[in-house]
Amino acid sequence: MNRRDALQQLGVLALLASPVGLAQGQTERSFKVLRPPVPVHSAGKIEVLEFFHYGCSHCRAFDPLLTQWAKRLPGDVAFSQVPVIWSQSLEGFARLYYTLLVSKRLDLQEKVFVAVQENKLSLGSPAVVREWAGANKLDVSAFMGVYGSFGVDTQVRRARQFVSLYGVESVPMLAVAGRFMTSAEMAGNSHEAALKVVDSLIERVRKEG
Repeated sequence: MNRRDALQQLGVLALLASPVGLAQGQTERSFKVLRPPVPVHSAGKIEVLEFFHYGCSHCRAFDPLLTQWAKRLPGDVAFSQVPVIWSQSLEGFARLYYTLLVSKRLDLQEKVFVAVQENKLSLGSPAVVREWAGANKLDVSAFMGVYGSFGVDTQVRRARQFVSLYGVESVPMLAVAGRFMTSAEMAGNSHEAALKVVDSLIERVRKEG
């Protein structure tokens, strides 16, 4: 799902920002080379990021495959997800994601996709998140405490910076070592192929030191 489609669905086209990082990239076959590279935050490891959001049906389809792939990564690779923030509603989704991450409840991620995409819950809203947390038998007080915490605030700000630095305009999108970006669309409209491209880029970075 691209940025324009996401904002149309959310009714906030006026918030569409101009791209930053993608204009610096050079398309090479099934991936893009970023020039200059984006600074990474995983010292001593090959950083892999997935940009996504809960309203994206492609992200939902990709998530189980990505989860299994991430479990097999070697120790020199650091993988993390980055929720895109193109609007106020998507900022709420990002805050929910980081709350799940800090609470060690990413096992509920599929339920979030279902709630947003099938049940049409407005999980960008704290009040709706509170109700959702209760319905899923979470400790609501503790969960909402994390949701409004300084730590989650910091993670959300960092996600916003990443989206800007990488110039992310569509999701799901994958970034490797701050130097490369790829997606199912770039790799031939296949999530499996996109992960193979990431594997090859990881090996390239490893060989180049």
